[in-house]
Amino acid sequence: MVYENIIEATENFNSKYCIGVGGYGSVYKAVLPTRQAVAVKKLHPLLDGEKSNQKAFTSEIHTLTEIRHRNIVRLYGFCSHPKHSLLVYEFLEGGSLVKLLKSEEGAKAFDWIKRANVIKGVANALSYMHHDCSPSIIHRDISSKNILSDQEYEAHISDFGTARLLKPDSSNWTSLAGTFGYMAPELAYTMEVNEKCDVFSFGVLTLEIIMGKHPKDLISSLSSPIITIRDLLLKDVLDQRLSLPTNEAAREMLAIANIAIACLHTIPQSRPTMQQVSQELSTQKSHLPNTLHTITFGEVVDLRVSIV
Repeated sequence: MVYENIIEATENFNSKYCIGVGGYGSVYKAVLPTRQAVAVKKLHPLLDGEKSNQKAFTSEIHTLTEIRHRNIVRLYGFCSHPKHSLLVYEFLEGGSLVKLLKSEEGAKAFDWIKRANVIKGVANALSYMHHDCSPSIIHRDISSKNILSDQEYEAHISDFGTARLLKPDSSNWTSLAGTFGYMAPELAYTMEVNEKCDVFSFGVLTLEIIMGKHPKDLISSLSSPIITIRDLLLKDVLDQRLSLPTNEAAREMLAIANIAIACLHTIPQSRPTMQQVSQELSTQKSHLPNTLHTITFGEVVDLRVSIV
């Protein structure tokens, strides 16, 4: 019955209802007869001999039926129909972070307090997945396209097609997965999955949220043996579409920048856990300055040792 309702609501998956396209499928908005709006992911058709889409389908179902968290998208149901494989989720009006940050109007409405709350929400969800689930769940594709927000700017992690359950008494080697620009550097020479991969991706995402764009140049500077960011003012790195944060917001942004830098450590073991990150974000940084005018990014790098 629900399958027929989805076909009718999307006019057999007409492109005008499409709200996103990913590696494994397209997402459509469907308004059911009850007037409830849902997001429907329709997996791309399988090519001959291809199994990755079906693997992503079952992985997402297995993962999302096991977990409940306010900052993780809710899976309402799934349908394995001869014609289509569908996943039905709660619909989140705010859309993805990548779209929000690309929109001039959206970015201006996305103020410093809202950005800090989104970062905290993602950190809380990852801490829950890594430390409160048994076995631990590693997302493997934390990026701005996979973080959705509702009308209140509450963050929700989505797209668990590449998620892995960590097996405590065995090696966790797997194929490469993730989004270029967010993947931990060690994945270039090892395929072992652990929670530190998500920690690195969280660091990239956090800088992207406070900068308003992907921080690729800044990350390159951080990993360079020659310090090239010592005199770069933090105020010049923050999203220029917003007024500079002051007082409490300034202290919070500085604390967040410190944590993001700690998460980007090239040595995985030197990165904090998401539990540490979540706790640190909930702690008031009263000793930090309440202005960013004279704080250099070099000083932020120096401060990261207090986070780990």
